Amino acid sequence: MSKQKTRKQFGLWPSPISPKRLARGISFSDVAWDHDGTLVWRESRSGEGILVVQPPDGSAPHDLNSDFAVSAGVGYGGGDFTVGHGEVYFIEKESKRIYRQPTRTGAARAITPAFGAVASPAISPDGQHLLFIHTYERKDSLAIVDTAGETWPQKLGSGDDFYMQPCWHPDGGSIAWVAWNHPQMPWDGTTLYHADLPKTTGDLPALGEVTAIAGDENTAIFQPQFSPDGRYLAYVSDESGWWQIYIYDLESKEHRQLTTQEAEHGIPAWVQGMRTYGFSPNGQRIFFTRIQDGFGSLWQMEVATGKSKSLPLDDEYTWLEQIAVHPGGEGVALIASGGDTPPRLITYTGEKGTRVWRRSTSEDLPPSTYSPPEALTWQGMDGEGVYGLFYAPKSDQFDGIGKPPLVMLIHGGPTSQRGAGFHSNVQFFTTRGYAVLQVNYRGSTGYGRAYRDKLKGDWGIYDVEDAVSGARHLAAQDRVDVNRMFIMGGSAGGFTVLKALEDYPGTFKAGVCLYGVANQFTMVADTHKFEERYSDTLLGPLPEAAEVYRERSPIFFADKIQDPIIVFQGKEDKVVPPDQSDAIVEALQRNGVPHEYHLYPGEGHGFRKAATIEHFYDAVERFLKAHVIFA
Repeated sequence: MSKQKTRKQFGLWPSPISPKRLARGISFSDVAWDHDGTLVWRESRSGEGILVVQPPDGSAPHDLNSDFAVSAGVGYGGGDFTVGHGEVYFIEKESKRIYRQPTRTGAARAITPAFGAVASPAISPDGQHLLFIHTYERKDSLAIVDTAGETWPQKLGSGDDFYMQPCWHPDGGSIAWVAWNHPQMPWDGTTLYHADLPKTTGDLPALGEVTAIAGDENTAIFQPQFSPDGRYLAYVSDESGWWQIYIYDLESKEHRQLTTQEAEHGIPAWVQGMRTYGFSPNGQRIFFTRIQDGFGSLWQMEVATGKSKSLPLDDEYTWLEQIAVHPGGEGVALIASGGDTPPRLITYTGEKGTRVWRRSTSEDLPPSTYSPPEALTWQGMDGEGVYGLFYAPKSDQFDGIGKPPLVMLIHGGPTSQRGAGFHSNVQFFTTRGYAVLQVNYRGSTGYGRAYRDKLKGDWGIYDVEDAVSGARHLAAQDRVDVNRMFIMGGSAGGFTVLKALEDYPGTFKAGVCLYGVANQFTMVADTHKFEERYSDTLLGPLPEAAEVYRERSPIFFADKIQDPIIVFQGKEDKVVPPDQSDAIVEALQRNGVPHEYHLYPGEGHGFRKAATIEHFYDAVERFLKAHVIFA
């Protein structure tokens, strides 16, 4: 017999998801196998990266060490570690040096000097050398060092603005990598290179002949990987309009497209070390993840025939990341989550099914606590289709009165996507009686290159319009209260929040802006190298597009903001410096707009400290009660 629910106003439901609960969770960023089946993963605990080792005998996992925080330092990070031949190679957060440590017992020791920053270590097949990406004084390069750390690291390749994803041929005689140059971003246009690496005695090897294999300024290449038999070099390319998996025959020099479905088999390379596929140990199959309509799934393909089939991963997992294939062919490891399933570190084999090795939360709340995602499509203001994920209010104890308030969540990037994984911020709101729409506005990934390119030249237009039209669409369907809608986003999403409040006043009762871009001119001048030419495609090159930059800079129109807004900023943010938020807050103060400003010392671009996260959610909830629920 079902329990009678209590009727209570939407937005005021007592929730089992407290700010403290959100602050205490952990997150996963990568997972890798050693040759003997040892599993190593990186998890973040209150902002510190920790490596965890799972022995192959199934005994209890343990932290690799207690002394070092693991975090690479190229761009936004990623590519933090690798494992092979019984050794873990990781980048220490503060010094940015590569350390080597046995997976079983033994202390860590540095094998590179404290010089610049590094990422994406890749071990040679014989375990003697390590490829990595190096950056120093704005100069990036492909580098190599011996794994014993006995020689000074050496540059292998330089001259391009950016490098990522180096990998070894199984015989150690050649390597491959991806590179690109300003003003392209890695999802705009990159080149896949292959080069001989002649063996030498004593000194570190140097590059031989370098050949461009695929890609150009208008084609994005992602994740090169050699097949275990050495015959093929696989990669992901969007030349067809979707990110598809290809193989290049190193002998015949022929390319073959393996996947053909109108779905994404790659992702935008915001960080180093990202993966969406992997070869089986015998090279006959490829395991891969596919993104379609915002949902992820696991697949297997026969390389010889191109035939593929979906693997029956548990239905609860609808978002998959960082696939890693077991070296003995015993399935794959993944970071997996779903709308009602918080992130987990899992393995999957066809015979044994799914095994959970680590959970990001206590999981003491039943799945019925959470709201599942619903793929949503609506017409933008010009009639074009727009995509998003909708979450209805959800509670085992309460029914709402009237219509629910709407949280319009705007992702960052702006070249990014919100998929059907577990989003703790979404569930924070739905369990309190809010509806949530995560809008994948035109310019988002996950829906093909043509959709992704829509934002070129139109940043600040389509993202804003699609947020407003999505809110109006839900209100017209009576799924939300048109008088209680608010908009929330961080970074590029914070920019959209500011623009929406300026250009469509009164549409949203309030805004929540996290380290939002307010001045496009100073953003270009002050941001880090990775994004300093990003706006060339989003707005246009300077000085020719100066007027566009002014029109799309919220600070020049801040006097138009009438609706209440709460602003959050990390004091050490190097991507969107604090002066961006400072300037907006000065305008709000000048105009008497109801607002709050929270500046967090010790935080950068994104909040990581448990105390910060708890304070953030407490402040947001109080602000919304005052300006949305009771307004």
